[in-house]
Amino acid sequence: MTYEEYEQKCDEIRMRNAAYLDEFREDLLNAGLKEKTINRHCQNANFYINTYLLREEPLEMTCGTDSFMIDDFLGHFFIRKCMWSTPGTIKSTAASIKKFYSSMLQRGNIDESDYRELIETIRDNMDCWLKDCESYNNPDAPNPFDFF
Repeated sequence: MTYEEYEQKCDEIRMRNAAYLDEFREDLLNAGLKEKTINRHCQNANFYINTYLLREEPLEMTCGTDSFMIDDFLGHFFIRKCMWSTPGTIKSTAASIKKFYSSMLQRGNIDESDYRELIETIRDNMDCWLKDCESYNNPDAPNPFDFF
């Protein structure tokens, strides 16, 4: 795939993702959440589907439920590449992603089994992600990502 083809594919996915994010925003509004909370959830979901999932190859929103993807995002990428990563932001980002994919499930955009995989991966790995983030942000602690 050439760079131009990659960019074209990413643009196509971003357009579809914009519609998914609009649906998500509508669902959050209907749930009675405050505008500030809605914006935070939408920004977190947008970062996951339009930044992380498109960074190496253009992946559709549905790929975000894969256990490898969510584990790599919250357990590695987010901790190492996002200056704002803290145990608290990992929790809030995971909550936003769960809400986003719950909305996508309710609207028939993903399968129930894919949603369950996402939820189980977050539940099973959260403690490890939080511990790794805390260690990574502590200059006196060993780097959990330094394997050599």
